[in-house]
Amino acid sequence: MFEPTGSRRDAASTIFNLSDYRVIDALEVPGHARRVEVEATSPPGCPVCGVISTRVHSRRQQRIRDVPVAGAVDVIWCKRRWFCDEQLCGRGTFAESTIEVPARARSTLRLGVALVAAVVISGRAVSETARAHGVSWWMVQTAVTAAVLALPAVDAKFVKRLGVDEHRYRSVRFYRTETGAWARYEPWMSTIVDVSTGQVLGIVDGRGSAGVGAWLEARPVSWLAQVEVVAIDPSAAFRKALRTHLPCAAVSVDTFHLVQLSNQCLTGVRQRLVREQKARRGRLVDPAWANRRLLLRGADTLSPGGRARLEKVFRHDDPTDELGAAWGIKEQLRRLLKTSSLADAHDAKMLLGHYVQVANMPETDRLWNTICQWWSEIEVLIITGVTNDQVSHCTSSCCFGSNRVQWRAFCAGSGDVGWWFVA
Repeated sequence: MFEPTGSRRDAASTIFNLSDYRVIDALEVPGHARRVEVEATSPPGCPVCGVISTRVHSRRQQRIRDVPVAGAVDVIWCKRRWFCDEQLCGRGTFAESTIEVPARARSTLRLGVALVAAVVISGRAVSETARAHGVSWWMVQTAVTAAVLALPAVDAKFVKRLGVDEHRYRSVRFYRTETGAWARYEPWMSTIVDVSTGQVLGIVDGRGSAGVGAWLEARPVSWLAQVEVVAIDPSAAFRKALRTHLPCAAVSVDTFHLVQLSNQCLTGVRQRLVREQKARRGRLVDPAWANRRLLLRGADTLSPGGRARLEKVFRHDDPTDELGAAWGIKEQLRRLLKTSSLADAHDAKMLLGHYVQVANMPETDRLWNTICQWWSEIEVLIITGVTNDQVSHCTSSCCFGSNRVQWRAFCAGSGDVGWWFVA
């Protein structure tokens, strides 16, 4: 019988794969996760003078959060405190720290990287990521916020696909000016993101063409020339900035915002009908109002019960058939956005135009005009499939970490509403 001659402890450390640590013990606690005890292997240098220590002052155990390794694991760091042997150094003792677990940290660096990758790259929800890794929601959100606010050297990055989106990161604020008068502040910001990687490239104040245009104007010509596609929502201000500074880049409009416009059209028709027919707002006794959220669901996602409820709404609470017509136009727009070729998209657009002409309603006419005005951008969306999904998520993360920074700037009376942490 052959047995391995190497150290089992070294094999365990290799499997656990935590840099600068070695596994000294592993236990299976009944009813709980496995417990792994580790010890640092990096030389213990004094943080003040840098002299390597050789004398241990004391030992204690510290629980650190780490990524799951074949399931949940409780990691216990057998942490040592060392004497500083340099006589001229005023630091008597110091606790050891490593790159993976810096001083005063309670979680490993690789855990933070895994949390950011799960949310930003994989698109998982923060709450779902927190449950999967056995950590709190706040820890995941803090890691994501720190990652998206760490803006890179933009001019050195190779970016082919950009995304631009605006976000209102908090409610309206009123503040006093230097003259004592009250002024209103609309807390909007615009985020520029590399759609391919989800990396935030820049954050500008406001949601007009000036902020985005100034950011693009600061980029070198060679950087602008490499951008091929830019995804935006149906914003004329953003389109104006892109046509000025990126005339050669194709502009794609986001799918979500187009579907949102169709849902707003349907909601407007429903609200107008109840005012005209019943001279009041919708109530729970009205089938259309009771199923208002079901009306906004995609037809391909409805259950048999949901379809039956919608048929009941159209049969009993739609005497003019206008609500059903608006719902059909909304669904036709969804089918148009799911086409995979320009020929299919053109056919779907012609059918959508026919539906709008037959419906003859002001709400659907406005929707049709918007589709026609943005048709070239919709064609780019169908060809490239570039959307603002990554931008919207990163924008929400930036807002969570920066809304207090903005308001504190106003309270300090600085008058500078710019994003001071943006290079």
